[in-house]
Amino acid sequence: MLAVFKQRRRRQLREQPFPDEWRSIISRNVPFFGRLPAEDQKELLGHVQVFLAEKRFEGCAGLRVTDEMRVTIATQACLLLLHRKTDYYPRLMTILVYPSGYVVNEPQHVEGHIWEEGEHGRLGETGRQMGSMVLAWDAARQGATDPADGKNLVLHEFAHQLDFEDYAADGVPALASRRDKLSWAEVMRTEFALLRATDATGISTLLDTYGASNPAEFFAVATEAFFERPRALRRRHPKLYGELQRFFRQDPGLYSSEPDWRGVGA
Repeated sequence: MLAVFKQRRRRQLREQPFPDEWRSIISRNVPFFGRLPAEDQKELLGHVQVFLAEKRFEGCAGLRVTDEMRVTIATQACLLLLHRKTDYYPRLMTILVYPSGYVVNEPQHVEGHIWEEGEHGRLGETGRQMGSMVLAWDAARQGATDPADGKNLVLHEFAHQLDFEDYAADGVPALASRRDKLSWAEVMRTEFALLRATDATGISTLLDTYGASNPAEFFAVATEAFFERPRALRRRHPKLYGELQRFFRQDPGLYSSEPDWRGVGA
């Protein structure tokens, strides 16, 4: 009964008129929206309505959260939900927003069994056991306004949310079938190994080498590239692009504004 009520409420939210002020924010801050097909725009706006009704935003370090922040972040996050059955990031309750990068004090792995305490700068983070996500507003806004620089904090962190939906931070989101899982595992294992090997040589790469840290970060980094540099990714990593295209049920190459990245390596 609760599930039926939730779906009915979400359907009503998606069908509500989208506020003109919010649409203006999207037009100003999220340029990829204007290049989406009309049907995708309509679906995305509906998802934004549900997302903003269900997620709580809190400002940190004195920041007052505005509709500009909420709508800009939500529009990017909901791009990952298009064309797919979704429960709207069910494990995420709260989004904590800092004005800019912040510092955390925590142990960091050095090598083997050696860990080192220290302060580390961050732009965002999300955790499996937390109902919250942390984002730096300046980085979240920059990622939206420049949709082809290959870096998008919001897409990165929400890719982690998709990864965590099956309760494992392993770079494998919830896939539809055993066949999908086998294909995903084979391609991702090969591409992850390639990025690690390329990172070790110092050769320039299309994918952010932070993705060489572990499979979870690889999926998040690959998601950024899929939406921000889709044509280059499809050209240089066609199998990786194919897996992401099947999972997200989208082809961002059709509406990307990316420049020519032919000079970039792996």
